[in-house]
Amino acid sequence: MSCRRIPGSNPALATGSAAPFIVTRAEFTCSRAPTLLQSTTRISKYTKPSISIVSTIGTRHITSNPAGQSAARSTASTDTASTTSLVQYGPFIDRFPESMRPYLYLTRMDKPIGTWLLYWPCVWGIGMGAYATGMPIANMAYLMALFGTGAVVMRGAGCTINDMWDVERTKTRPIASGVISRPKAFVFLGAQLAAGLAVLVQLNPYTIAFCMGSMPLVIMYPFMKRITYWPQLVLGLAFNWGALAGWSAVAGGIDWAVALPLYAAGVSWTLVYDTIYGHQDKRDDIAAGVKSTSLLFAENTKAILSGFSTSTIGLLCLSGYMNGQGMPFYATVLGAGTAHLVWQLRKVNIDDPS
Repeated sequence: MSCRRIPGSNPALATGSAAPFIVTRAEFTCSRAPTLLQSTTRISKYTKPSISIVSTIGTRHITSNPAGQSAARSTASTDTASTTSLVQYGPFIDRFPESMRPYLYLTRMDKPIGTWLLYWPCVWGIGMGAYATGMPIANMAYLMALFGTGAVVMRGAGCTINDMWDVERTKTRPIASGVISRPKAFVFLGAQLAAGLAVLVQLNPYTIAFCMGSMPLVIMYPFMKRITYWPQLVLGLAFNWGALAGWSAVAGGIDWAVALPLYAAGVSWTLVYDTIYGHQDKRDDIAAGVKSTSLLFAENTKAILSGFSTSTIGLLCLSGYMNGQGMPFYATVLGAGTAHLVWQLRKVNIDDPS
């Protein structure tokens, strides 16, 4: 099937703009009559996908003319179906009711890696606290499940805050594009924070008060990208708060000799993975005036991240030593942990976004 765009229709589409989510039938005329024109395309090598792009390289769905109908007849049609949005969010989110999809997309529910990165430090803190105090396995598992729920909810809230605050860099996402209005976004954020509070109140009073201390970091992070070349440091301080909170949830307080190096190890680790991630967006960031360690480290990235990786492993070992951990702990950290970081830094190509 061959299609051509009718001159004068939707100039934004011709320039590759991701802003319009609705493409009308009047814009294309085709030689035969499938219901959808499918085009696998990347808007830009360095541009994050819009809602109308599925995953990294997705499918843009455009309603085409039925066979035999002229462009003039299609243009004249007032049928509301002619302006129906056929946005797809991806195979995971598209399983849910249509009204839920923009909100799930807003919270990056289809990209769970962010939740895992928030959750793992919690597991470290709970596991090491349980080892130190002799907590029963069932109680430890309950806390891990509770923190897992909290990680899902609060990571989603962080994504909502980021999109509300940093409109310039999220133009194609639900809030900035108008798919979710700002008042609805505020209500949704309130619901997320309420759900997070419902999880939080299951913990001991010390941990409840301590966890509230992370909120300024969560709110502050989106602004740091325009203030400092070290927003990844602020992200690390926020994302690894769970290492301290996990220990506190077990023990009712914090043994700083163990928990502080554990927390610092997590912050150092965040600098490694988020600097790598930042290299995917560096051209867009330069254009938008956004700062990052990726731009700061530039061609020295691998050498500097090797230092942060070494720091991560060293601090984890120090935390384990202060906690009296046994050989399985060191085998995991020095064996699997070191092997993974070495592999990651050897394989990563900081100039290839994919």
